[in-house]
Formats: sequence, C-alpha cells, structure tokens
Amino acid sequence: MAQTVAPPTANTPAVPARLPLRAIAPWAVFFGVLMLVLLYFVGAEQGATSVVNGTDVHEWVHDARHLLGFPCH
Repeated sequence: MAQTVAPPTANTPAVPARLPLRAIAPWAVFFGVLMLVLLYFVGAEQGATSVVNGTDVHEWVHDARHLLGFPCH
C-alpha cells in the first residue's frame, strides 16, 4: 500500500499564533479573585469572620468543606 502525503499549502501557518499576555492577564486576575472568594466562603465563612449573618452559607457549602478537608464540627 502506497500512501502519499500532501504538502502543506501556502496559506496554513507553520506555527500557531500566540495570545499576548495583555489579553490573558485580566481574565487570570478575575478568575484568581473569584477562586479566592469561593475559597473564603467554603473555608472561613462562619464565626468571627462571617460576612453573612446566620448559618445559611455554612449549610450550603457544608459538603464542600468536608470534601476539601476543612473542619467544621
């Protein structure tokens, strides 16, 4: 069985285009801050540092606390 390989055409780039850091940085900062806020609500939202009154947030993230290894009992 003979197989032939077609040569690349002139309009296909040999090297993929790179995203500039200026395009990625705002999204990286946004998701980093979002992850820190989520980590706060899962790990520390109760007691003296509570932002939301009551135990509603604690009950919503209770299983996530145990999954991530945070003590809560």
